[in-house]
Amino acid sequence: MKGVLSMVIGVVRTVILYLLIILGIRLMGKRQVGELEPSELVLDLIIADLAAVPMQDFGIPLLAGVLPILTLLCVTMILSVLTMRSVRFRAVLCGRPSVIVKDGKVDQQEMRRNRFTVDELHEELRAQGITDLNTVKYAILETSGRVSVLPKAAEQPVTAGQMGLFPQEHGLPVVLINDGRLMDRALKAQGLDRVWLEQRLAEHGVCSPDQVFLLTVDEAGNVCFVAREAV
Repeated sequence: MKGVLSMVIGVVRTVILYLLIILGIRLMGKRQVGELEPSELVLDLIIADLAAVPMQDFGIPLLAGVLPILTLLCVTMILSVLTMRSVRFRAVLCGRPSVIVKDGKVDQQEMRRNRFTVDELHEELRAQGITDLNTVKYAILETSGRVSVLPKAAEQPVTAGQMGLFPQEHGLPVVLINDGRLMDRALKAQGLDRVWLEQRLAEHGVCSPDQVFLLTVDEAGNVCFVAREAV
């Protein structure tokens, strides 16, 4: 009985700490790991370490793990407000973007200052489909460690506006049926009704949303239909 109670306590402690970590990550915004600022990465590592100890050692009070995490989250919120209000403080905490390539020429001093190698530069250029350094107008090393590349004007693709064409704007597709589930709120938000939906389903030979895996509609009224496969 005592062993079962200990397991239950362990599960509850783990769930509480897990939800707390998720809350902390949500407070930092929607970013991938590679796009975290240095301060955000450090926060993630410390929170993970603080949460691991109370999960493994039941002799440590749960509050001993929760309080430091809450403290770090409060500090993070304070720093976020300060970085929004002070450009100078933001530069100190997060750093500044660095121009490492200008008009096809590599700024070697800036590369050395950021400890950014030539191999890393070529890797970033290849990832964006650029093999010739001379075609680069600017390459900027962002504070997240990513490289933003702006090709020269002659190397950029021609746009429809430059050719005097004005294609129709399709807008953002909205999901109306998701894996057999009808999204009533999305249907009403688009100004559509069940009659319209039934007509679209009939056009594709189905009679119920249960038979549809995905159905979307954009602002131009274009419908994307994917039938649901039989399980």
